[in-house]
This record gives sequence, structure tokens and C-alpha cells, in this order.
Amino acid sequence: MLEIFRTLSEMFSYTFLVRAFVVGLLVSLCASLLGVSLVLKRYSMIGDGLSHVGFGALAVAMAMNVAPLAVSIPVVVAAAFLLLRISENSRIKGDSAIALISTSSLAIGVMIISVTTGMNTDVCNYMFGSILAMTKGDVYLSVSLSVVVLSLFVFFYNKIFAVTFDETFARATGVRVRAYNMLIAFLSAVTIVIGMRMMGAMLISSLIIFPALSSMRIYRRFRTVVVSSALISSVCFFVGIVISYIYATPTGASVVSVNLLVFIAFSAARLMSERVRARRVES
Repeated sequence: MLEIFRTLSEMFSYTFLVRAFVVGLLVSLCASLLGVSLVLKRYSMIGDGLSHVGFGALAVAMAMNVAPLAVSIPVVVAAAFLLLRISENSRIKGDSAIALISTSSLAIGVMIISVTTGMNTDVCNYMFGSILAMTKGDVYLSVSLSVVVLSLFVFFYNKIFAVTFDETFARATGVRVRAYNMLIAFLSAVTIVIGMRMMGAMLISSLIIFPALSSMRIYRRFRTVVVSSALISSVCFFVGIVISYIYATPTGASVVSVNLLVFIAFSAARLMSERVRARRVES
């Protein structure tokens, strides 16, 4: 136990790790809360699609030598609205629209980087994340945006709950379904952009999917799933960043691996619970 406290004390003596921990924890909370709605609405892959759009936007920002977040946020938000509009009013279904936009953005990003700066290590950082990529300005902006996302989610919780489970009923009761779907898309886009610097374009969607799916293995009520998902995401991020520090593994991959293990554990717990119930019914 003393060794653990010594390791944690040493770990948080580094400023860049403190920055990464604060931003990562906030991003994990935002992603897990929104992930429940996205998974239930069958929009879980929107995170993957928007992260690829974010990569393309980052490539453009690098080529223009401007602040990455300043370019990425409006571009990814616009892409989120476009995906929502296509899914609602086009013959192209949601998953096809996500695949179309995400692969195109990824290809454009790689082309821009290869032509302007060359395929160097920065590409790996943006694709798979790097805690060293977080500057002080990124931290301030990321914390501010995370607080906005969390505040809006809590404030509009009842409306988000309504449009998540039954859009038709919500529309009949006077809820502006389209507006709240756009709010969910906006919050998701902002969360993905601020999390990309550390988790990477290829892994950020895991923060949206895994905690929600793990929580749904055990719980059924929406509020319980949301709270459980937030706790799972926070704990998995903390454990992942500690593992990353101790064993010098990539932060994003470490966090995803911990989330995977938790999902397997929760799935096993559900399977055991179902078997116990079945035996009780038989007896």
C-alpha cells in the first residue's frame, strides 16, 4: 500500500501528468454520460466518425499553422449536424453516412499531412493520442468546454432522456426533438475534439461506447446506467493512466484496455446472475 501511494505521489509531481489527468477525467465523464444516449439511439459509431473528421481538421490546422482546437471544434460540430441531417432526411442511413464522411475525412487528413509536413511522429500522436500533446492553453480550453458539456447535460437531462427513449412520444408532448438531437450531437462533437489530443482519433470513441455498454450489462434504469457509466469511465481512466505511467504504455491504449477488461467482467457477472436466476426458477 505504501508503495502505491509513493508511486501516485511521484506520478502527480509531473505537471503534464496532472494536466492530462484533469482533462482526461472530465472528458471521460462527458463521453460516458453522452455515450448512454448515443448507444441507446444506435448512434454509438458517431464518435468514431467524428473523430476521423477531427483528424482531418487537425491536419488542416497543422498545414495552416493555427491552433488545432480552434479549427477542429467548428468543423466537427458542423459534421455532427450534417450527419444528423443526413440520417433524418436522406436515403443514406446513419451508419452509411458515418462511414462515408469519416473515411473521406481521414483520407483528406492523411493527404494534407503527407503533402505539407510529411508523415512524421505527429501523425501517430493524433491517431493514437499523447499526453505530451496537452499544452497549458489546451488544458484551459478543454476544462472550460468540459464544464459547459456537463452543465448542459445536467440542465437538459429530462429532455435528453425523453428523446433517447421515444422520439415520437416526446414530439407528441411538445418536446422539440430535433433541437435536442442537435444538442446531443453538439455535445458529442465537443467532447470528441477535446479528448482527441490525449486519446487519439482511433481510440476516443471507446470512451463513449465501453462505459455505457458495461453499465448496461448490470443495470436497466436510465439514471442508474448514467451514474454507473460515469463511475466506470472515471475509474477506468484513472487506472489506465496509472498503468501507462508505471509500464510506459500509450495512455489511450491503456485506458481502452482497462475498459475492455471491465466490460468482460460485467458481462461475466451478468451471465452468472442469469444462471443463478434460471436455477432458482427450475427449483
